[in-house]
Amino acid sequence: METLSKFTLPGILFALTLVFGFGLSYVGKPYNGLLFNVHKLIALGAVVLAVVRLASIPRPGDSFALIAGLLVIAALCVVALFASGALMSARKLDDAVMLTIHRVAPGVLAICCALALYLLVRKP
Repeated sequence: METLSKFTLPGILFALTLVFGFGLSYVGKPYNGLLFNVHKLIALGAVVLAVVRLASIPRPGDSFALIAGLLVIAALCVVALFASGALMSARKLDDAVMLTIHRVAPGVLAICCALALYLLVRKP
């Protein structure tokens, strides 16, 4: 349970990122500068805090490969979220494709993180 409590704050920050993201999509373009920057900073803080907390957890031996795979997918989702968000705000590529990536990646990220956390906290 101690491991699970370490990820409460990153989980709350992830939820806040989603709330501000939905707020941005509701307000529409051009994005409100304050909402946009708060959204980006909360997302960055959630990622940094999750990585710091993850580094302090002992690695289980039998399911390490599965956990590592889930975390690699989660990291790719984070990169996709930051890249698609930046490209949408800069209007560099097709917004429909970037918006689809930006909407799918949080779900995949949440599933991967939840599964990895479950594997970390379960008793063998």
